[in-house]
Amino acid sequence: MPEPESTPPATTSASTPAPAPAAEPKSAAGDPVQGKDGLAEQLAAARAEATANYDRFLRAAADLENFRRRTVREKEDLRTAAVGRVLEDVFPVLDTLGMAIGAAKQPGADLKSLVGGVEMVLSQLRTALNNHGLKEINPVGLPFDPHQHEAISHLPSAEIKEEHVMTVVRSGYQLNGRLLRPASVVVSSGPAKEGGKA
Repeated sequence: MPEPESTPPATTSASTPAPAPAAEPKSAAGDPVQGKDGLAEQLAAARAEATANYDRFLRAAADLENFRRRTVREKEDLRTAAVGRVLEDVFPVLDTLGMAIGAAKQPGADLKSLVGGVEMVLSQLRTALNNHGLKEINPVGLPFDPHQHEAISHLPSAEIKEEHVMTVVRSGYQLNGRLLRPASVVVSSGPAKEGGKA
């Protein structure tokens, strides 16, 4: 009796899994890797951006240098204008001083007139400089101020209070409230003590 033919077992779709779709290749960062064309486009875009950034940097650097030069030039112009205004006010003083010297050279020049002329020149000069913010520091009789005065000695005085200025040896000057030179002064140490000690 012939053997019955064996039939191969029926395969069901459930028993064998379907093949998985091919996964997209990824870079180390987890981003999808693009083909050569995509990388070329990215590289071209990055180069264009770098060129644009470099151009902007060069323009900014040139603008900054131009601004620096313009600022220096404007500062010099302001300084020249300020000095020019001061000198314009000093010119009449120079003229008066020249006339005083000319008068002093005349035969039989009067000393009293010469002194009066020099005093007038000094007054003119002080007024001109005062108009530009220069103030003389002449603190006779005022309390000693180490921020404005420079004490060169202490002397006893019955008239001037202790730690007050007795004499100004050299005037000090301020320009618009800024100290240019302190006044050199002699400061009172008060009435003389017994035994001649101050």
